[in-house]
Amino acid sequence: MIVVTEFMDEGGLARLREAHEVTYDPKLVDDPARVLALAPQAKALVVRNRTQVRGELLGALGNCKAVGRLGVGLDNIDVEGCGARGIEVIPATGANARSVAEYVIAAAMLLLRGAYSSTAAVASGQWPRDPLSNGREISGKVLGLVGYGAIGRLTGELADALGMTLLAHDPAIAGSVPLDNLLANSDVVSVHVPLTESTRNLFDASRIGRMKRGAVLINTSRGGIVDEVALATALRSGALGGAALDVFAQEPLRAAPHFDGVPNLLLTPHVAGLTSESIVRVGDVVATGVLRVLARHG
Repeated sequence: MIVVTEFMDEGGLARLREAHEVTYDPKLVDDPARVLALAPQAKALVVRNRTQVRGELLGALGNCKAVGRLGVGLDNIDVEGCGARGIEVIPATGANARSVAEYVIAAAMLLLRGAYSSTAAVASGQWPRDPLSNGREISGKVLGLVGYGAIGRLTGELADALGMTLLAHDPAIAGSVPLDNLLANSDVVSVHVPLTESTRNLFDASRIGRMKRGAVLINTSRGGIVDEVALATALRSGALGGAALDVFAQEPLRAAPHFDGVPNLLLTPHVAGLTSESIVRVGDVVATGVLRVLARHG
């Protein structure tokens, strides 16, 4: 049996069902006792980002050969623990890269221009032309990419096509720019790193303070990397010119009074990688990987 605890595209589910019995409930993640009861029977487990594959649940996966991750971040999965139990972890590497890259570019354009929140004012008879005439073009600006994996590279390609200059900080690549240099020179900083002990709170008040005045910060990677209170403070003071957060230290985000009335701030509910197209691609990649592993094990 394959257990799918969160939303999966019907095409990917159909492929799994052709070869195996599938237990699927997109709200199963909210019933951990049921997930735990199903775990011993699972030959494969398919999750998104909310199901925590560690501890008691991981220990109960006695017959499991594969954990499919409908996305790319693995901080909700004990990868080392899975490996020790002979469980292969299958992320949907690259399948949602374009969706995230397009989100980053769109957010950067919105925040730099600053002219797209005037609908209510204009419709009510106001004409805020003067205050909205000082927006900035994206062409000619510097994009700093913190992390230069598949998503970072594709974001860079889209930015390059719009006339941006690119800087990248990633210890794994040759020619990586020191982080402080990147922050001091970038008009837009986009974060593309996993949440680890070394990246947790990477953008604290001190590091945000090293960013170029008026710069825009975009985080589509993981919550916990950007200090949300410090970010809100920098936006209120004018030190930063804008920010977009798609991920948060706690998800779903609870009431967050530190964000109330913060200017030029975009908050979205962890959807940068979710489009109708990417959902299909992600489901297909994970289904392919899970079926391959299970076929190998008979």
